[in-house]
Amino acid sequence: MTEKVRVAVDAMGGDLAPTEVVKGAIEAAKENDLVKVFLVGQEDKINVELAKYEYDHERIEVVNATEVIEMAEAPVLAIRNKKDSSIVKAMYMVKHGEADAYVSAGSTGANLVGGQLIVGRIKGVERAPLAPFIPTEKGVSLLIDCGANVDARSSHLVQFAKMGSIYYESVMQKRNPTVALLSIGVEEDKGNALVKETYPLLKNCPDINFIGNIEARDISSGVADVIVTEAFAGNIALKMYEGVAKTMFSTLKKGLLSSTRAKIGALLIKPALKETLKDFNIDKYGGAPMLGLNGLVVKTHGSSKAVEIKNSILQCVVFKEHNVNDKIREVLNLQDAHVKA
Repeated sequence: MTEKVRVAVDAMGGDLAPTEVVKGAIEAAKENDLVKVFLVGQEDKINVELAKYEYDHERIEVVNATEVIEMAEAPVLAIRNKKDSSIVKAMYMVKHGEADAYVSAGSTGANLVGGQLIVGRIKGVERAPLAPFIPTEKGVSLLIDCGANVDARSSHLVQFAKMGSIYYESVMQKRNPTVALLSIGVEEDKGNALVKETYPLLKNCPDINFIGNIEARDISSGVADVIVTEAFAGNIALKMYEGVAKTMFSTLKKGLLSSTRAKIGALLIKPALKETLKDFNIDKYGGAPMLGLNGLVVKTHGSSKAVEIKNSILQCVVFKEHNVNDKIREVLNLQDAHVKA
């Protein structure tokens, strides 16, 4: 693929914006020649950050947006009232075909609302889930949904499984990825009403490789490639996952610095430990895409530093390169045709 991938970035979104956002955008453009970044936000503040770097001015462009949607604002009202905000303006760039994708570390609620109302869902998609990659013992798994639809129905979870399979197979280049349903037990009759209703639908779905239920404790072992759940349980699982990893690394560091003997041992194992733990750095996988929209929307952590912004932008290149949205449309169109027949 030689065509440029145009990414509209919310330069004002996140705790460390615009400093880390601008830095991440420049790093992404330097790493991949296919990237064209539009930094959308208050141009005076963005230009102050850009002045710190040397970069290709043809591939980093500033789009002025005078307003900022803050984290605490009511999402629907903010999207409706702040038309010149960085979030709204950047999303309209995707809607109007001026950008192929959008990346933001800003308000999750505003990004979810904007994705649904401005970018819009692909025909046939009932809900657009957030789907981050998470590190496991065997590589990565896709957790879908992790925050967009807390009151999902069984039909939504079936679509999540199909879209997640398409995304995982395309990006990770693994044919027929395994799909599991997050529950409180591996038995078919375990779980709440939603899980029990969804299980037979996934079991009888010919479009996915369903392997049954999975418990939260087994996620990290990489038992399944795609883990399907509604957003309430998914977000709790993700936050717990991140919290345990942070505590583990902090405790490990404390132990390795606890005495002179420990420090000597730490120096000896540092290269091997660094190599082993690098795959568990969640920043390297970028953000969580909202699957099933007419354009790509990627939400990153509010505390994202430049490396996650960079990887989220590069993630957009991979998404477009593998025509993920076209594949989702194809599957859903085939479904519609089958139902009508």
